[in-house]
Amino acid sequence: MRLGLIGLGMAAAPHVAALRALGDRVEVGGVFSPSVERRAAFAAAHGFAAAPSLDAILDDPSIDAVLILTPPSTHLDLVRRAATAGKSVLLEKPLEIDGRRARALVEACEEAGVTLAIVLQNRFRPSIEAAGRLIADGALGEIVSVGARLSNFRPQSYYDEAGRGTRARDGGGVLLTQGIHTLDAMIALVGLPLEVAGLARTSLAHRMETEDVAHAVLRFAGGALGAISATTAAFPGFPDAIDVFGTKGSLRFDADGADLWLVDGPRRRIDDGASSNGAGADPMAFSSLNHQRVLADFLEAVAHRRVPRVSGREALKVHALIEAILASSEGSGQAVPVCI
Repeated sequence: MRLGLIGLGMAAAPHVAALRALGDRVEVGGVFSPSVERRAAFAAAHGFAAAPSLDAILDDPSIDAVLILTPPSTHLDLVRRAATAGKSVLLEKPLEIDGRRARALVEACEEAGVTLAIVLQNRFRPSIEAAGRLIADGALGEIVSVGARLSNFRPQSYYDEAGRGTRARDGGGVLLTQGIHTLDAMIALVGLPLEVAGLARTSLAHRMETEDVAHAVLRFAGGALGAISATTAAFPGFPDAIDVFGTKGSLRFDADGADLWLVDGPRRRIDDGASSNGAGADPMAFSSLNHQRVLADFLEAVAHRRVPRVSGREALKVHALIEAILASSEGSGQAVPVCI
């Protein structure tokens, strides 16, 4: 399969590693950035062909799909253009800067009949996959409590980059930019809550437009309660964590896997192996293994005309949760329903 790469910033590194690892299955047909200097340097560094324009990729009949790694506010227009050109799309998270634009993006691909997959790579962690099967099989019994905690650190210099942490370019702060991965993994394990009550603020640690700290309580359909804590003001940065407690046992996730305790069995470690998931301080401190799994699933979905594991519709779930938390915060913490 030939693929065009659109957007050549910091997020490109793990994707390039994934493309190289799957080089027997995918070929990069061209790379594009609006910056002539950036695309020339990127092409030279990685041995790819620099496309002279976006249309050169979209109009090339030999290119089957595009990988889009541009800022969130550009996604809707780029995906619409790709879908109109008949290209399947692998899109870096988030879908877009707000729910309305995110839904329009998903609908554009559905109407054009092209495959859309979203890069939410934590879904492909071996521990998340194994734990999801355990929960679905009832190994933990009835779920009673869920927790998701993101304690990252970003210095002020991170937010001093033009557009970063703004509603216009990024759509939000810690929830949509960093927390989305942990929240999506939580949803993969236990599903969406029915309602949330949350508060989100810009703390004294940063000068930025959007939130760098958010807390929320959740109520699930089965009666379970949950809590979310997310910040980029936790110096020096700590691994993300998810807890799932049930009537028959507990799961506790860390950066490298999960520990399983069952009431009627020994403690068991579910390891992610070499697929490091970062430690909360360096935004690029992770391996490319989960990105390889995302890419492999996308290639198979396109080839076999099946729905990818993290489709646009599936990704709308975490957007709905984040929107509900922020809506609750704007309403002084009143509970609001989570609606897709």
